[in-house]
Amino acid sequence: MTILVTNDDGVHSEGLRALADALRPFGELIVVAPMQEASAIGHALTLRRPLRLETIGPGVYGVDGTPTDCVNIGVSIVLGRLPD
Repeated sequence: MTILVTNDDGVHSEGLRALADALRPFGELIVVAPMQEASAIGHALTLRRPLRLETIGPGVYGVDGTPTDCVNIGVSIVLGRLPD
């Protein structure tokens, strides 16, 4: 099973790390989250500038965009398909 995880607190947040650790035993875990905290813009899309994808570690990626951007990039670029 492939699991895509994102958040609005940022790719380096302790909560995201705890969630990823808890889910890892259940399948292939891919984390794609904003490079910075993005709580106030969780449903927004970035439309007027290119987004950058940065590899943080194995299966962990940061995006300089919103949580919705992270899901879109996670599905279309990182996984290339829908997660389970």
